Amino acid sequence: MDVVRPRLTLLNGFSLTCAGSHVNLPESAQRVLAFVALHDGSLRRYVAGSLWLSSSEERAQASLRSALWRLRGCGLSLVDTSGQRLHLSVEVVFDVRELERCARMALGGCASALSLDASALDGQLLPDWYDDWLVPERERCRQLCLRGLDALCDRMTEAGRYTEALDAGLASVAGEPLRESAHRAVVRLHLAEGNVCEARRQYRQCADLLRDQLGIAPSQQMEALVAPPPARLEPPVRLVG
Repeated sequence: MDVVRPRLTLLNGFSLTCAGSHVNLPESAQRVLAFVALHDGSLRRYVAGSLWLSSSEERAQASLRSALWRLRGCGLSLVDTSGQRLHLSVEVVFDVRELERCARMALGGCASALSLDASALDGQLLPDWYDDWLVPERERCRQLCLRGLDALCDRMTEAGRYTEALDAGLASVAGEPLRESAHRAVVRLHLAEGNVCEARRQYRQCADLLRDQLGIAPSQQMEALVAPPPARLEPPVRLVG
């Protein structure tokens, strides 16, 4: 019999489900679970101090114990509390972990990356939470998604799977329109298809954004992609006689 595993989702919002049913948790328990998932193996004191910044150490530790008790009360194995370090239970399926695996597949250039879909690298980490400790984690996740999408666009282009490559490339451009690397991936795709007009249109879009928003010009890497080929010099005609 297959073991039913709880699933923790932090991309695009917090959700905990098991066997297709939503599991309700108090806010304090949600934050402890999310923090431990993103900082697996952290000391209890670090978790308490990060989540209850305005409380004394003793009060923060008490709040952490209360939140962990509430997590145990839901009847699922979510956090390993057997030592001084807190770990996400191995039974929990965690969507950010899955995203990291997919991004590294794409960035590693392995053949299995061709099985990925652009949607596997799309999502914002807990967008409706405003905790300070989330800021670096959210940026790390965002950058990993965008770099993975760039790489996936290139992998799909090399494999001749242009429609899927375009999905990944445009998702990266939409995620951060000022990242030139995303535009370059889309330009390379259009050139691989022989669509010079589309490549130049993407180049102009990038150039306009960089000029208007940052006051800079495209890099030499981008210019080299759309530069016209050098004129071919015909050998001189030799006159005989």
